[in-house]
Amino acid sequence: MSPSPERGDDARVLVAGIGNIFLGDDGFGVETVRALGERRLPGHVEAADIGVRGVHLAYRLLDGYDTLILVDATVRGGAPGTLYLIEHDDIGAGGAEHAPLDGHRMTPDAVLALLGTLCAGTGGRPPRRTLVVGCEPACVEEGIGLSGPVSDAVPQAVRLISELLAAPPEPGSRPLAGEAVN
Repeated sequence: MSPSPERGDDARVLVAGIGNIFLGDDGFGVETVRALGERRLPGHVEAADIGVRGVHLAYRLLDGYDTLILVDATVRGGAPGTLYLIEHDDIGAGGAEHAPLDGHRMTPDAVLALLGTLCAGTGGRPPRRTLVVGCEPACVEEGIGLSGPVSDAVPQAVRLISELLAAPPEPGSRPLAGEAVN
């Protein structure tokens, strides 16, 4: 994808759906990105179903994105279906040397740690900003399909992501550390 001339390379956004569709609500990120992909997205935005391919995501990010929005099931103790908006700061700092290389068990933190290592080795740079749109799962046991509360949260998550893409908040403009948005 080539950046639009008025936005430049630094404005590229990747919305990445993370999760395993064979583990119930863990497929939230994948389903949300699929639903988001049915909308017309601005030219500087890419939506990708990453699934469980965390290593692939880390390498893809080396292509240069200003903002990364990860969409994933996120256990934080709320009611199933609760959406969270979390700002991930300190990408690649600390722990990058311990990033696991098991491509099937790459959590978003492990992907970002691996990205830090890759950037250090290649001279690349990580996204300036990383946000996580998370949803509290009801069940992450074997089975295909989202639970009712998590399925109901998908359109809300698409709306939230669309709002972020239309006018992303500047860092520090409002608290994002685990903020429940339901």
